[in-house]
Amino acid sequence: MEMELEFEIDKITESIEDAETGESFDTLVLPVDKADLRGIIKKDGWHFNWKLELAETDSQVYKLVTEKEPDVIQGLVSLKRNDRDELVLMSLIESAPHNVGRRKRYKGVCGNLVAYACKKSKEYGFSGYVSFTAKTILIEHYIKMLKARHYGGQRMGIEPAEADLLINNYFPKT
Repeated sequence: MEMELEFEIDKITESIEDAETGESFDTLVLPVDKADLRGIIKKDGWHFNWKLELAETDSQVYKLVTEKEPDVIQGLVSLKRNDRDELVLMSLIESAPHNVGRRKRYKGVCGNLVAYACKKSKEYGFSGYVSFTAKTILIEHYIKMLKARHYGGQRMGIEPAEADLLINNYFPKT
């Protein structure tokens, strides 16, 4: 099942940064398990049913946390390995409710998760190719912020050169 993604790329940062002070925080991207999703529900401001996504056998769900607060989820992404097309499909991505809007805690959450999708693509031997379906009104935003390519309709992707830029920005040590 493919969904249109509606994720805000508020800023390309070197990690994630405090929205008020600009202080940068080291992050970890870790696999999600059922226990992680206990408080991740729509009534608390989340838009997607992450428990349902975690149950998908061909999806891997990852959480973004800071090293300082490893129990506080800053964002989630669901990735699917596509061996036939040699790419990673980013099927869902979402910032935690406390990282959305004018009073957000951190900037750079979705950029960090997209960079992680590119990193996984390279680890799989797919050269950094990532594909996703965007809401029409956000296509130009993704072209500008992520240097994503528009393939027609709502299909978009990140190609190797742009993937390398994102990976080097968010994961310079790897």
